[in-house]
Amino acid sequence: MDDIAVSVKNLYKEFKLPHERKNSLKEWVVHFKRPTYERLQALSDINFEVKKGEFFGIVGRNGSGKSTLLKIIAGIYQPTSGRVQVHGSLTPFIELGIGFNPELTGRENVFLNGAILGLTRKEVKAKYHEIVAFAELQKFMDQKLKNYSSGMQVRLAFSIAIQAHNDILLIDEVLAVGDAAFQRKCFGVFKDIKNHGKTVIFVTHDMGAVQEYCDRAMMIADSHMLIIGKPREVALRYEVANSASEQSVQTGPTKSSRPLNPPLKLLNLKTRSPKKATSHFERGEDILVDIDFRVHNLNEPVQFNLFLVRPDGRYLAGINTTSDLGQFKPQEGKNRITCRLKAGQLTKGDYFVNAAVYNHASKLIDVLDTSYDIKVPIITILEGSSTQNGEFYISGSWSQAD
Repeated sequence: MDDIAVSVKNLYKEFKLPHERKNSLKEWVVHFKRPTYERLQALSDINFEVKKGEFFGIVGRNGSGKSTLLKIIAGIYQPTSGRVQVHGSLTPFIELGIGFNPELTGRENVFLNGAILGLTRKEVKAKYHEIVAFAELQKFMDQKLKNYSSGMQVRLAFSIAIQAHNDILLIDEVLAVGDAAFQRKCFGVFKDIKNHGKTVIFVTHDMGAVQEYCDRAMMIADSHMLIIGKPREVALRYEVANSASEQSVQTGPTKSSRPLNPPLKLLNLKTRSPKKATSHFERGEDILVDIDFRVHNLNEPVQFNLFLVRPDGRYLAGINTTSDLGQFKPQEGKNRITCRLKAGQLTKGDYFVNAAVYNHASKLIDVLDTSYDIKVPIITILEGSSTQNGEFYISGSWSQAD
C-alpha cells in the first residue's frame, strides 16, 4: 500500500432530489406536508486505485458521475457507502472561483487563495510575480475579480494552485475555459508535476490529452465504471460509446463492440511493399497499407485515419486523407483505399497498424483497432533502421484503387 495515492472501494453516491422546493418559512407553514424525493444514483460500486506519481484520467459523457467522484475524493461530498482513502495532501482544482472573493482585487485574491491552499504569506509573496506571469494577467491584478472573465479567473486560480506543496492534484474540466495556448502551458506543468513524483487525477472530455499525458484511464457511464486500462483503449471506447446507439451506451461497450451498422464499414487491413507481400521492412522502404471497406447509404464526405501503435498500446503517430483526397465520398459497394507510408523514420521494432474513419464533424463511423481484439497488421522494422527514440512524424500519400 505504500505506493498507493488514492484507493476507492465499493463506492456509492445517491442524491435525494425534492419534488417541491419551498424557499420561505411561510411556504412551509401554509403548504406543510411531508416532503417527497426522487433518488438519483450518481455512482454505483466504483473500485479503483491510483498509484503515487501516476497521471490518471477519468472520462465519460456529461452526467456520468465523473465530477461527483472527484468531489468525493476531495472531501467535498461524502459517499452514501463505500470507502475512499487518500495517502497524501490534496490540491483540488474542481470548481471555478472556489476560494475567491469577487469584491477583492486579483492581487488580494492571490494571497487569500494561497492561504486556503496552505501557503504562507511569505511563500506567496516570493512566488507572486511568477504566479501573475504564468496567468498572463500583469495589467489586471489591481482590478476587482468580479470584472474578470471566466477565462481570466481560471488562469489565475490554476497559477496559484500549482504552487501548493501537496502530493495529489485533482483537476476537473475547468481548464476547458482557458484558451488553447494556456491549456498547452498547463499540460507542460502537468509533466513537470509528474516528473517530481506527484499524482494527477484528471477529468476530461479531451481524448487527445488522455492519450498524450495519462498513464492509465477509466471510463464511467451511467454511474458505473465501464473500463479501466491503457489510455488508447479507454479513449477508443469513449469515441465508440459516443458514436453508437443509445442502447449501446446504456449497456456499455463490450470487448468487441464497434459502431452498429455504420454507413461505411471497415473490412480489412493489409500491409505490403510495392514489390511483394510482407510484414518485414528495411529502413527507407515504402510500406503500402490497403484498407478494404464497404459503403451503404453514405450521404456525407469522410476522412480516413491510419495510425501506428506500439504493442504496449501506446499511440505513436497517424496520417489522414485530408491533404490528398480532401472531401472524400467513396461510391456504394466494396472499395479499397491505399496509404503509402515512408518507413525511413521508423525505429527498429514492431508496430500495429490501425485504421478509423470519421465524418466531417469528427464523429467516429467505424474503426479497426487492436484494442478490440480485431486482427490488424503488425509491421516489423529490421536492422539498419535509425537508432533514434521517442515519438515521430510519419509522412505518406493516399490514393483510391481504380
